[in-house]
Amino acid sequence: MTRHGSPRPSRSLPFALLYNAPRSILAPDNPMDQPVSQVDDLVDDELDNASDEVRRLVCPICRRGVSPVELLSANVLSEAVVSIVGANNPSWRVQLGICRRCAERFGEAHDRLRRAYPGFGHREYKILPTAMRLGASAQYTGRGVTMAFLDSGFYAHPDLIEPRNRILKYADITNPRARDSALYEPNVSSWHGMMTSVVACGNGHLSNGLYRGIASDANLVLVKVGESRRILHDDIRRGVEWVIRNREKYDIRIVNISCGGDYEASYLDDALSQAVERATRDGILVCAAVGNAGHASDHAVVPPASAPSVLTVGGIDDKNRLEFADYDMYHSSYGPTVDGLQKPEVVAPGIWVAAPILPGTPTADQAAFYSALASSTDATLRAVIAAHPGVDEDFDAALGLDNYLIRHLVEIKLRDNAVISGSYKHVDGTSFSSPIVASIAAQIIEANPALRPQQIKSTLVRTATRMPHVPVDRQGWGVVNPKRAVLRALRTGAYATPILED
Repeated sequence: MTRHGSPRPSRSLPFALLYNAPRSILAPDNPMDQPVSQVDDLVDDELDNASDEVRRLVCPICRRGVSPVELLSANVLSEAVVSIVGANNPSWRVQLGICRRCAERFGEAHDRLRRAYPGFGHREYKILPTAMRLGASAQYTGRGVTMAFLDSGFYAHPDLIEPRNRILKYADITNPRARDSALYEPNVSSWHGMMTSVVACGNGHLSNGLYRGIASDANLVLVKVGESRRILHDDIRRGVEWVIRNREKYDIRIVNISCGGDYEASYLDDALSQAVERATRDGILVCAAVGNAGHASDHAVVPPASAPSVLTVGGIDDKNRLEFADYDMYHSSYGPTVDGLQKPEVVAPGIWVAAPILPGTPTADQAAFYSALASSTDATLRAVIAAHPGVDEDFDAALGLDNYLIRHLVEIKLRDNAVISGSYKHVDGTSFSSPIVASIAAQIIEANPALRPQQIKSTLVRTATRMPHVPVDRQGWGVVNPKRAVLRALRTGAYATPILED
């Protein structure tokens, strides 16, 4: 078994964000100010019919081909946009301008961070919410959609059960006698599934809504298929079959699988691959992490990610920033599979992903301690250390040091342990890329419930954006674009009402 992600620390990289700018995206009284959904419609229609000369206009931030009406010149940009774009893209010059979609995205990021978390950016080291980095609409949150998760274990994290418990069912394939009370008992096997489910569906309860998942209103079915030390190939199959049997009972539309089998296999005769193919035929979209072996010579893709109908997800390193031009690949596995299929189909953030810390663990105690120290004044710094003996022996020994040395130690601990706050840390792995894409699929289903799994997959593929400097076999059709995917879903069939409001 392979779990495609872990809570180990990532290398540090601060996100630069300036706060001295006004909140407006465009300069006051600009006649071009209009809702992003209207702009998207306009630009899509224009580009579909644009001449080759028009297509040569390129946004210097996202590198998309844009029409003249969408490329904003320097004189119409507000200070807020200029400040935050410059902070995120040092090579950008205001004279180059920026497309309207990027202006909306950076402006929304500035406003949301200031409203939801005024302290954001007070320390050098902070992580942007994934939904913000991808430009996902806040209007669609997976309402009425049930997502199943297969993993080594789970925990009833406050982001899933407060103020309303959205966990419809917990099942343990390895122990049929397991009770729901196991969800409230933190253990080493709880970590991975807790993080994948909260990354997709958490409502940010412990972060004042900042680190909410894209499908923050979706319901969940949690299926335990192993332990942290081992998940058997056949137990993943059994988990998929449980989901199929219970599909109608819980109205399951999506299943996320952030773990992989023990070996490469053809979908023609592999039981796990056949199970996920059957799930797709029965109306369940299967999202699977491609794996983290992109640095290996064989970079193998194993079941269930290697099955044809599965939406297989790789990872990108977006540098914890907002501009598309700076994206790079994470070390995701990639095809061809043993059947000659190219995988992954799409990619999403695979590093700098905010995820919850398991409550009731030494890691949680340390994270809370480090966060308390970071927010302490010089007058209270030593009192905080004295009140937490034994939590970290390095601080026990640091009581006699000068304040600046203690603060330096605090920053080292925050960075090396990937701590964002007392409740969250940042993690990496395609284990987290997959639930991000699954949560976008929940937005699509909320927008257009009539879509079948292959239509949802096609929607995500057709609206993705390729990175021009990355080989196609590594990224598939490119980086998912949540807002464009939802707009496409809204235009399909009877649900063709292109309205998005952020």
